[in-house]
Amino acid sequence: MTWNANLAIDYTLQGDKTVARFQHTGPLRILQSLYPEGDAICHNVIVHPPGGLVGGDTLTIDIAARPRAHGLITTPGATRFYRSTGAPALQRTHLQVHEGARMEWLPLEALCYSGCLAENRLTMALAPGAELIGWDITALGLPAAGLPFATGSFRQHIEVPGVWLERATLDAADQRLLNSPLGLAGQRCMGSLFFVAGNKLDRHRRQTALDVARQVIEAHPLHASAGATSPDGQVVMVRVLAPVVEPAMGLLRQVWQAWRAHFWQQTAPLPRIWSM
Repeated sequence: MTWNANLAIDYTLQGDKTVARFQHTGPLRILQSLYPEGDAICHNVIVHPPGGLVGGDTLTIDIAARPRAHGLITTPGATRFYRSTGAPALQRTHLQVHEGARMEWLPLEALCYSGCLAENRLTMALAPGAELIGWDITALGLPAAGLPFATGSFRQHIEVPGVWLERATLDAADQRLLNSPLGLAGQRCMGSLFFVAGNKLDRHRRQTALDVARQVIEAHPLHASAGATSPDGQVVMVRVLAPVVEPAMGLLRQVWQAWRAHFWQQTAPLPRIWSM
């Protein structure tokens, strides 16, 4: 049996409060809206009761932040792509951030089990004056459990139309990609944290964001396999490779907190669901 599910979340500002409204079909929804930082920022947790995707499953997530609204979205656990007998599994997410709005897309990792045939697509559209902080973290296999990513493939697509496009195919048979020093160098977790703006960033603001990220990286145990760059005037990002998820996630959380302070002059309390 396959699962096809859709979730649409719409953040609007009512007075001084960001309010989330949602519609869903299938087993995909959000928990109660939370306001740990006050009414201006609405926190939501997306839940997928089946617990993972198998061949033939499709999850579609559409999230919009209307002018001056601020939504933060995360998940209670990893998105699991299980072994497929032939049909691919697909998760596609579209984020739309309107003028003056802010969004934080912070799901926990995508976990690719051996034998999966999966694709994870993320597109982001931002109006002038809109800003977004998000990340994408992917882990191959379960090395700590002695279950390596021995067969299967995972496709990744991250795009800001007209600004930034990344595509990757990670095939378990491609040992050159997985183990070469020019590829993943034997690491099995890769992560990207990105700040995206709807228009070109001021040069000083952009450079300071890179400096802030590099300070965090230099003090972290993964400093040799992480770096900060700006592939476009609207995008600043950090990349990291690690043997497992936890140290990579820890580094990206630190940079997220530092960027929140730099870009938005806000502290960054960790969503409570991450510690449960």
